[in-house]
Amino acid sequence: MHYESALLNVIDVEATCWDGQPPPGSVNEIIEIGLTVVDVSAGRRVSRHRVLIRPVRSKVSDFCTELTGLTQAEVERGVSFGEACRILVEEYEAGERPWASWGEYDRRQFARQSHADGVAYPFGYPTERTHTDAKAVFAAAYGLRRKPGMDHALQITGLPLEGRHHRGEDDAWNIAALVLDLVGRGAWPLH
Repeated sequence: MHYESALLNVIDVEATCWDGQPPPGSVNEIIEIGLTVVDVSAGRRVSRHRVLIRPVRSKVSDFCTELTGLTQAEVERGVSFGEACRILVEEYEAGERPWASWGEYDRRQFARQSHADGVAYPFGYPTERTHTDAKAVFAAAYGLRRKPGMDHALQITGLPLEGRHHRGEDDAWNIAALVLDLVGRGAWPLH
């Protein structure tokens, strides 16, 4: 990973989901982007942000509301996926700044939805240059055979879970704390 600056975007998305199969014609769509800006060299979380997105091919199920706390009425006040990607690029330099997520789901969901919606992928190419799977780095740094969920990783490090799990803004904040733990151990890829 090549860092032009010491800033890193840590991103966690929440998407429409169901208990079982989605209703006919429905697909998983991002409904919340949580973003924490991390100053890697200073070893601190700089800011936290939330972008709500209005789904167009699905609705927020009761299961999804129970998991994330997000309601259909709340996300209907959000922006389009295309506008959310524009915000990432213009306000958070997503096309230039490296980014991390806990696992590959977030990166893959952005790629799927960008393709489906005909929206430019906001994070730049090649993806391998800009994205770090923090879960994989964590598992390697701690010598774990299985990659832990974010909440389990927090327990391993002794860090508190701040906010609500499965809320994008809070999860990004917590993942950023795990990234900083890895930076402190010298395990975060800074080359």
